[in-house]
Amino acid sequence: MTQVRNKQVILKDYVSGFPKESDMNIVDSTITLKLPQDSNELLLKNLYLSCDPYMRILMTKDTTGGLGAHTPGSPLIGYGVSKVLESGHQDYKKGDLVWGITKWEEYSLIPATGMFKIEHTDVPLSYYTGILGMPGMTAYAGFFELGCPKKGENVFVSAASGAVGQLVGQFAKLAGCYVVGSAGTKEKVDLLKNKFGYDEAFNYKEEHDLNAALKRYFPEGIDIYFENVGGKTLDAVLLNMKIHGRIPVCGMISQYNLTRHEGVTNLAHLIYKRIHMQGFVVVDYYHLYTKFLEFVLPLIREGKVVYVEDIAEGLENGPAALIGLYNGRNVGKQVVVVAHE
Repeated sequence: MTQVRNKQVILKDYVSGFPKESDMNIVDSTITLKLPQDSNELLLKNLYLSCDPYMRILMTKDTTGGLGAHTPGSPLIGYGVSKVLESGHQDYKKGDLVWGITKWEEYSLIPATGMFKIEHTDVPLSYYTGILGMPGMTAYAGFFELGCPKKGENVFVSAASGAVGQLVGQFAKLAGCYVVGSAGTKEKVDLLKNKFGYDEAFNYKEEHDLNAALKRYFPEGIDIYFENVGGKTLDAVLLNMKIHGRIPVCGMISQYNLTRHEGVTNLAHLIYKRIHMQGFVVVDYYHLYTKFLEFVLPLIREGKVVYVEDIAEGLENGPAALIGLYNGRNVGKQVVVVAHE
């Protein structure tokens, strides 16, 4: 039975405040490329790993509200695209390509539950960490199931060029909405307008008064705010929502690294304007995955929806890629290439 090197990204300890590359170690372990006897798990070769903002929450002890947590001394856990080397589960066979929760290492032994078999390979495999994976489903479920868009409505998306935001904007345009996005650099603002088809976009770092900026872009108010950042942006949005507006709450990246979270002072507008604000976690919507693929695959193939990725080559560059999410270094969906199939 062959033992091979298994490079891993290990979390050293729970993190307080802003995460650093030094909070993680790259170590060389070994693994036997053979399933244990009577195992119903999958032995995987990991090809692509997904860097996602929620991973920061899992680096904190006991504050995840039921999302689970990383274990110090063990590899990070996250979404990825993998190839099955050996299967103890009847639904999978050697050579199958899958996406789902795996570990930040070259080879992983993973339960088959919660894995999705990849049936469509005429699109880039890395898309299953993004538009065809968890972020794609997040955008689809949050916008259509919670946002309930109607043609002609006004939509605002924060962190609009990220893995989820870039899709929400495009889905909103396909639904006949007016769409504005915010991002943190001129390059990202240009992407929003010229690549993703946003009607307008602005750099929130250049706006000293977010309330005034939103009034400029939404003189009649906002029907749907797709919430990715929280904090000051949410506070300003609440002042600009229309009656019966909807706020799907997907993330709050502005708060993840703060030891003391910012307060939100305008929550009374939820009452005045009868706003429906709902948090959601994508796993509650995976039963819609087949329906989602039927919706999005033709749009990708026809070029009606585009997707921008930021690719980091090599597991050893994973920590820097992950940390980059929290200072806005990435442009589009951040992916780490572990191995080429």
